[in-house]
Amino acid sequence: MSAPAPSPLAIVDAEPLPRQEEVLNEAALAFVAELHRRFTPRRDELLARRAQRRAEIARTSTLDFLPQTAAIRADDSWSVGPCPPALQDRRVEITGPTDRKMTINALNSGAKVWLADFEDASAPTWENVVLGQVNLIDAYTRNIDFTDPKSGKSYALRANDELATVVMRPRGWHLNERHLQIDGEPVPGALVDFGLYFFHNAQRLIDLGKGPYFYLPKTESHLEARLWNDVFVFAQDYVGIPQGTVRATVLIETITAAYEMEEILYELRDHASGLNAGRWDYLFSIVKNFRDGGAKFVLPDRNAVTMTAPFMRAYTELLVRTCHKRGAHAIGGMAAFIPSRRDAEVNKVAFEKVRADKDREAGDGFDGSWVAHPDLVPIAMESFDKVLGDKPNQKDRLREDVSVQAADLIAIDSLDAKPTYPGLVNAVQVGIRYIEAWLRGLGAVAIFNLMEDAATAEISRSQIWQWINAGVEFENGEHATPELARKVAAEELANIRAEIGEEAFAAGHWQQAHDLLLEVSLDEDYADFLTLPAYEQLKG
Repeated sequence: MSAPAPSPLAIVDAEPLPRQEEVLNEAALAFVAELHRRFTPRRDELLARRAQRRAEIARTSTLDFLPQTAAIRADDSWSVGPCPPALQDRRVEITGPTDRKMTINALNSGAKVWLADFEDASAPTWENVVLGQVNLIDAYTRNIDFTDPKSGKSYALRANDELATVVMRPRGWHLNERHLQIDGEPVPGALVDFGLYFFHNAQRLIDLGKGPYFYLPKTESHLEARLWNDVFVFAQDYVGIPQGTVRATVLIETITAAYEMEEILYELRDHASGLNAGRWDYLFSIVKNFRDGGAKFVLPDRNAVTMTAPFMRAYTELLVRTCHKRGAHAIGGMAAFIPSRRDAEVNKVAFEKVRADKDREAGDGFDGSWVAHPDLVPIAMESFDKVLGDKPNQKDRLREDVSVQAADLIAIDSLDAKPTYPGLVNAVQVGIRYIEAWLRGLGAVAIFNLMEDAATAEISRSQIWQWINAGVEFENGEHATPELARKVAAEELANIRAEIGEEAFAAGHWQQAHDLLLEVSLDEDYADFLTLPAYEQLKG
């Protein structure tokens, strides 16, 4: 390991946490500082490039595969690096934040992989950022247990060979970590999350027969993947582990990335593991980029946009074909249902929908898929077991029958569904309830029997914004207007107050959440990410 330079990192505006010094020791901070020095300027350039590309889409209302990278797509000779044994079988992956109870339950869940989430399922309070790292270190050293203070139930890890493999998701490039600064400037949250996790755990994971594996969120171009690849190369040299030890799965959850799947895999070649289809953020990205493209880009209610919608099917089938052509895993979308402890009929209907969804993914050639709750692991496992049998994956299914044209990915008007008034009400309900929990430090929230994360709030507020700006007329004759959104939001706030009672209402952040949702839904200038203004209001 190269000798660390003295760290100029300052911890600001943060109450010290138990065991914080274990994570934020001098050597770890020096590593994060070096990442910041080397890579933040390029991060800043790429964020500026996002804005330029968005302006170009506003001008043309179209996207296409990149002509300047056609040679990469046409070259059949390259593939991603060989898959490490710990990532060969990814047929079911469970997602969730890195609090202590979730860490144990996810590792014990029976899933093949746990997406340990510092991104959309985690509100970035200082406690969540630092203690999430502590929990993962404790899990790898088997120094973790948990007793629920309410129920008295105790949780402990199973044997190592029964635990899920961890794939950690840092924050996206756009979000800074305000509590760590160099020369008064915040360090990108992506580099904080990646840097601390990698520094403390890379060698430890190798010793366990695994490795430092990552999910990369919110990627918008192959140039952003190139930046991550350069981070990986530097980091592996810095701590003295072999190049190619890091493996990254990229979430194709932006519409621009969907046109650059092969290039993204190419940039990450020796560090690439696969691609994932992330539904809500993908829809949010479509609205964000084509929000001034007219009626043909107006999305219906989010629940009407299933993965069988023609433009979503084009996206997922292209993803499977692209991954398997290059030897990478194709990972399907989320089953977000949270089983009810009280309503067996609700569970029965939902389980059948989950089963049908996972059967479709396995049949389409995906190598695995996501679930949000341990009770869904056996259902998803059964769907993939039926197709895979004893094989760890189906990367040999090349899907050469798939032919997707550039226009297919943005054929939003191929879906025979329209926005509805109940859809507006649901967007407001979910938006307020999610943002309120986020402001309390919770990123994964059960709302109406679904596990929601920040992507849910993004698509909710984006649809409200889009419908108002497109002048949508609902089936009841009402038009989407700021006044209607305010009326629905006021009614929802009153309903919540009646539902939970005055004391609980006063103790929460309900008015603040209501105001923030309306701000990002009604503001003429569309905020790139809801979490940017929300982070300014997040305490801790």
